[in-house]
Amino acid sequence: MSKLVKITIVAVLVLAVCIVIILKQRMSPALVTQDDVHTKAIPRLVDVGAKKCIPCKLMAPILEELKTEYTGRLQVDFLDVSINPDFAEQYGVTIIPTQIFFDASGKELFRHEGFMSREDILNKWNELGVELEKTR
Repeated sequence: MSKLVKITIVAVLVLAVCIVIILKQRMSPALVTQDDVHTKAIPRLVDVGAKKCIPCKLMAPILEELKTEYTGRLQVDFLDVSINPDFAEQYGVTIIPTQIFFDASGKELFRHEGFMSREDILNKWNELGVELEKTR
């Protein structure tokens, strides 16, 4: 086999790998980062879980209520590790559901593993010195 044929084969393989990497990045859900999600500085509650997890299913309506009632005052995000397993690594989560409380500057204040009631979430924000007013 000539040197030119070998170089051509290597070049085609490198090109194929690059194309696969680019396509994979486009097809996978993007990681949600703090900078991507909101434009103004507000406290953030991140719930890392999976839609098939029973405690996570119980958390879903609570998170939706909080998202609606505190629009503009609290950012609430659900990150599904069954869709994007990188979320678990990104946030250092080993058990789902895990709720992570961030202040308005993005600093982690507290984390809880397992189901957390609406009342416990609101009480925790209060303990952390974050007073939330309902959106009218």
